[in-house]
Amino acid sequence: MRFVTSKPVLLAVMFLLFMAAGASAQQAKHGKHEKQGKEKSVWNYDGGVFLETDGSLPNGVCFRVHGRMISGDFFDGLKRIDTDKDTIFLRGAETVTKFPDSVTVAFAIRDLLCPPEVQQAGARPYLTQKMIDDLRLSIYWKHGVELQPVKDVKEIGSRVDRIPPYATSLAAELPARYEWSYQFAVPSAGVSLMDSLAFVFRTPDGRIAARVAARL
Repeated sequence: MRFVTSKPVLLAVMFLLFMAAGASAQQAKHGKHEKQGKEKSVWNYDGGVFLETDGSLPNGVCFRVHGRMISGDFFDGLKRIDTDKDTIFLRGAETVTKFPDSVTVAFAIRDLLCPPEVQQAGARPYLTQKMIDDLRLSIYWKHGVELQPVKDVKEIGSRVDRIPPYATSLAAELPARYEWSYQFAVPSAGVSLMDSLAFVFRTPDGRIAARVAARL
């Protein structure tokens, strides 16, 4: 998988694609949610901000992306409070408005059985190293309708693990399935907590294979 930057002229198009919620299983996950009366809603971010979505390739392969965004103890005790008037972020009595200087995003991609409406006829294809290598990843800060490509993103770790089969007695006969894990350091100094960190996975011909956002 390669990290790439996108040209600004694509940003309006990408926003419309992000609004198509039906293309993925889940665009983003908040933290723990609490409802307090009719006019107040609270989200807790202990452990970071989680993300998950499903994607697919033109050859009929489906996969799942899941992970989280962390930054030291920044998210510990952080709460988002939504009322009928406004949204604020608090850590104790302290009002927080900006992300720290950088955040770390760790996510994994694993082979997934396609849903019946997507599954193609014939033998099921499996996600391979070459398919992963061919994916292109673009990362954006999303503010309202604007998507701004993130500069100076650094990959700080990656690994590949085989997924143990459920039927262990048939392990030698079943196709090997794997999970690819990645870790990126993303600059975030001065970014509003109201912004989302968006990820777009594309095939070499520019088709969108998956998209997801880590948002508070």
